[in-house]
Amino acid sequence: MEIETLEELTRLSPSNVKGDWIKYLDSLFTTLRKRFVFDNLCIYKVEKANGVVEAVYARAIGRGRSKEADAPWGDDIANQVIASGKLTFSAPHKGADSDRIAMPHLFGLPLVLPSGQGALVFVRFGGPDYTAEQLSWALLAASQVTRGFEHRSLQEALDQLELARRHTRLQDDFIATISHELHTPLGFIKGYTTSLLRPDTTWDAATQREFLTIIDEETDQLVMLIDRMLDSARLQSGNMIMDFQPVRLEALLRDVVIRIQGRHKGLEIGLDLEQAAPILADTVRLSQVFNNLFDNSIKYAPGAAIEICLTADEKRQIVTFTDHGPGIPAEHLPYLFDRFYRVPDGNNKRGTGLGLFICKQIIQAHTGHISVKTVPGKGTSFRIELPAQPAAISPER
Repeated sequence: MEIETLEELTRLSPSNVKGDWIKYLDSLFTTLRKRFVFDNLCIYKVEKANGVVEAVYARAIGRGRSKEADAPWGDDIANQVIASGKLTFSAPHKGADSDRIAMPHLFGLPLVLPSGQGALVFVRFGGPDYTAEQLSWALLAASQVTRGFEHRSLQEALDQLELARRHTRLQDDFIATISHELHTPLGFIKGYTTSLLRPDTTWDAATQREFLTIIDEETDQLVMLIDRMLDSARLQSGNMIMDFQPVRLEALLRDVVIRIQGRHKGLEIGLDLEQAAPILADTVRLSQVFNNLFDNSIKYAPGAAIEICLTADEKRQIVTFTDHGPGIPAEHLPYLFDRFYRVPDGNNKRGTGLGLFICKQIIQAHTGHISVKTVPGKGTSFRIELPAQPAAISPER
């Protein structure tokens, strides 16, 4: 039996429970209790920020579970263990007290953790005293706890490294993308301007107008790209100035739709807008959010109908923006609002990966929330929640 328990303990690893720290510790102490009976246990560590000893894991397993809130957990002995770096025992005074909870036998072991010092404390109510054999089991458990902390620390470091690598990759992709995006309109502008200025060719009025229209459109595209980069930088640094004024969302949405339909003839847009009280908002920036969502849908769901719904209650106003396009693969959803992130596609669609990032930052500046749901093959829906009460926003932001 002892050999089996020993093998089971040494085989335990956070990787066996997919890195779940709590499940690992639960399994460790459930296995340990087969050979070493205890009622409560607690893991403490010294917080780096303030040097305070804090409990990071605690379990009531045996006697006293019904009085868990009132039972001792060994805070004092944990401080002693951390201060001395030695095994520490504490037994109750002999007496006639019949309440086992009032007679805790405490046993603390030092832990050397990646983040500093710690302690593992076992509590046994009413005795008996801990034996040398149980001490050996407890020491093995302490080494396993340390191993688990090291595994978690390593996993957190790997996660941070992967996050940094992903951000670096996104920035590299952005630089390549923005270089292409800037060169494309500049190429059109340069090409058609050079053609118009050729001394050996005369263009009729219709052709000249066609060339100038292209130059005008590509200039607008260039200005939009530059504006998005500037907005992204301002939002990232917190320097975007907001001009909060009372605004009716349904009127703002109708104005945006009229402008979009003027630029995109034949675009099917359905409106279901509830009349609601004005909210405090920056009309220019909210219009930018809705324009970005339209641009996103027109780009990734061409020809699909778009539905906009506005509902309101006493606390919030909710705008849902839904298209019936191909949807977004689920693996991209966690990163959709990240700066520079673009959903890969095979059509090399123009874009900087800044539009949805800007949307999220603007909505957050309004103390609101934006989220997305998608069903591949059926469409994508963005949901924007904004506070209904003007007092919820500081005009000085």
